[in-house]
Amino acid sequence: MNTIAEHIADFLKEYPPFDNLTFQELSDIAINIRVINLEKHTVLFQNNDALHDSFYVVASGVINLTTIADAEETIINKCHEGDIFGLRPFFAKNNYMMTAKAREESIIYAIPIAVFRPFVANNSDVLNFLLESFAVNSRHTKDSVNSNGKVISDTSFYVDQQSEMQYIQSLSYNNSPLTTEANHIVKDVAILMTESMVDNIIVCEKNKPIGIVTATDLSSKIATGRYPITETIDKIMSSPVVTVIENVSLAEAQLLMLKHNVTHLCVTKDGTSKSAVKGIISEHDLIVAQASNPGVLIKEIKRSQLPKDLKQIRDRLSDLIQNSIQKNIPISHISNIASEINLAIIKRAVELSILDLGSPPARFAWLSIGSQGRKEQLLLTDQDSILIFEDVTPEKYRETKDYFLRLAKRTTAILEKVGYEYCPNGHMGSNMLWCKSLTDWTKQYNSWMNTPGENSNDLSSIFFDYEIIFGEPKIEEVIENVIFKNAVNNTLFFDFLGNDALKKNSPLSFFKKFIVEEEGPHKTKFDIKTRALMPLIDGARLLILNANIKGIKNTYLRFKQLAITDSKNAEIYLSCAEAFLTLSKFRTVEGLKNDDSGQYINLREMSKTDKEKLKNALTPMKDLEELIKSKFQLTQFS
Repeated sequence: MNTIAEHIADFLKEYPPFDNLTFQELSDIAINIRVINLEKHTVLFQNNDALHDSFYVVASGVINLTTIADAEETIINKCHEGDIFGLRPFFAKNNYMMTAKAREESIIYAIPIAVFRPFVANNSDVLNFLLESFAVNSRHTKDSVNSNGKVISDTSFYVDQQSEMQYIQSLSYNNSPLTTEANHIVKDVAILMTESMVDNIIVCEKNKPIGIVTATDLSSKIATGRYPITETIDKIMSSPVVTVIENVSLAEAQLLMLKHNVTHLCVTKDGTSKSAVKGIISEHDLIVAQASNPGVLIKEIKRSQLPKDLKQIRDRLSDLIQNSIQKNIPISHISNIASEINLAIIKRAVELSILDLGSPPARFAWLSIGSQGRKEQLLLTDQDSILIFEDVTPEKYRETKDYFLRLAKRTTAILEKVGYEYCPNGHMGSNMLWCKSLTDWTKQYNSWMNTPGENSNDLSSIFFDYEIIFGEPKIEEVIENVIFKNAVNNTLFFDFLGNDALKKNSPLSFFKKFIVEEEGPHKTKFDIKTRALMPLIDGARLLILNANIKGIKNTYLRFKQLAITDSKNAEIYLSCAEAFLTLSKFRTVEGLKNDDSGQYINLREMSKTDKEKLKNALTPMKDLEELIKSKFQLTQFS
């Protein structure tokens, strides 16, 4: 082995997935590696370039991976020594979706796909690393197994949670595949494929797959004269067929195609060749599935011009959520993705309204409140929002407020068409009570917090859960500062919030039975929102405000942070965090099943195991209640 190849092999052995290979295997690979010297700002490949025959490892220097959206270049990540990038040729046939550019003078190792492919197919650790790099985008270096860096996947517009979802989402595929039997003549099968306009056919025996014939087989084996067209189809079929189960994920399908070097997978009832054929997955199906990943959805949202466009995207999000739950993806991951897409839809609704009305007369901030503000809205529940515009001179106030009311009404109307119902309590920016100047909002929060008893009729705790969707971030900062300034040593306010958090009806009876609705349209059903989720949401809000912790609005993350800052009660907080995720999943599943808000659970339809799981999730609530009672003087509003 030459000195250069030996040096490359020594370098690679320190980094995964190469550390799973023997030195001899690395040496065989290293001999075929090209060393590329890149000057500063040199582009290795760019968005929409045809795929290269290699993937890349950074030997020295830094490579920036960027995307362009709305004419703006965004750095997705930076690749340092040992980082792998440019993996797209392994998994897809369409062009690059990112640009790789040298940030400084760099040396890159180009590893030919054809050379490396056998090591992927024969080594499960290498295969698993590739799967992890696409599903989780984590990076492991010789210095730290839990490094903050990431293996870079140039396959989506975002390489964070969005990318996770892309590679664990379920696939849509042809569930009415063309089939034939082994003794049929090639010519007849070719005519059948042509008439059906497909490029593949599964060869079956008693509806069980024994082989597959593709257009490539016909061109390479029949058109070349290797076999006569009068031969039986079994002579040219590829066998055995690579089979998968019905709910195979995008990542699993891609890696199986890679491992077996095939372009089609046969879907069977139990995932083996011993059961009936249910469908066929092609490389084209994988490319189509990639187009439905969250990064693409957000890009489509930015381009949308009509409410119906946004509605179609929101419907696709519901499908993505349902598929993810069926695949047992953690609900926290699903919630992260869903919230970003929900907020992008709301932002686009505001933008479309501005395009209709013209430029705003003053700077403003559109804040989502409630579940949207906490980034917890998985289902199509109602919309909650407030609008805050900067202070203007008295003579311009009426004109300015009129504009923003029109803006808010257009925006909420668009969102209603998308599927977000109007808030039944009128907590929306289109309500003149919740569309006002920064000074008026400051007075509103001062009044709520300093004289809560006098303002209890219009004080809803959801006004303390907010997320800026559009506009001037400094306006949101002012509101946050007002809230936390008023919260300091404000016994009266926390007395009010504490009582509010504890006034919800108990979920279980003295004998640990579910307390269900006794009358009305939801009779005998369990109100999981009011009796289970809201006490946790209210408790987390109360405790996080009291702890003076800014910037955390999500209930799960609030409990996680409280466990860090109040370690004495960490066990209670962590139990509440997990309970919140479990309850959220139950509600989401119920809502998707019935196409509603999921608020009322039909216990009669639940298995005994699920009932126990639901009941166990309610256990921490008693501890939380006792903790709140011990921390706050709940007297005046009791």
